[in-house]
Amino acid sequence: MIITKKYVNDLSYKIVGAAIEVHNSLGPGLLESVYEKCLAQELLLQGLKVEKQAIIPIEYKGITFEAELRADLIVNNLIVVELKAVDSILPIHKAQLITYLKLLKLPKGLLINFNSISITESLVPLVTEEFSKLKDI
Repeated sequence: MIITKKYVNDLSYKIVGAAIEVHNSLGPGLLESVYEKCLAQELLLQGLKVEKQAIIPIEYKGITFEAELRADLIVNNLIVVELKAVDSILPIHKAQLITYLKLLKLPKGLLINFNSISITESLVPLVTEEFSKLKDI
């Protein structure tokens, strides 16, 4: 399978749809860990590959090591999904996702806040240079 921008964007659409399903079922106000478990299950039910609490290796001056960084979800080895259950998304949350994407060399990330009225209104999609390297079709 050739990974294209369209494929990545279609996958993002499925992930957001799954997040909306979870949010509609549970509502806001729960712990992030609850949403993570439920969203992972919803994505698995849709036939997607989901890695929970994926360790993010750090490479520093030619040495690779683990530094307790963990991505909430990585879907189909392409999209990092960082979940929050906070009053509002802060710049540090976006910076965290950007750093995870850079370290993992993945094309796209989704920052999803479950403590909101609407998933789509609080959603922050981010793409990287890796995304720009993909073919359009």
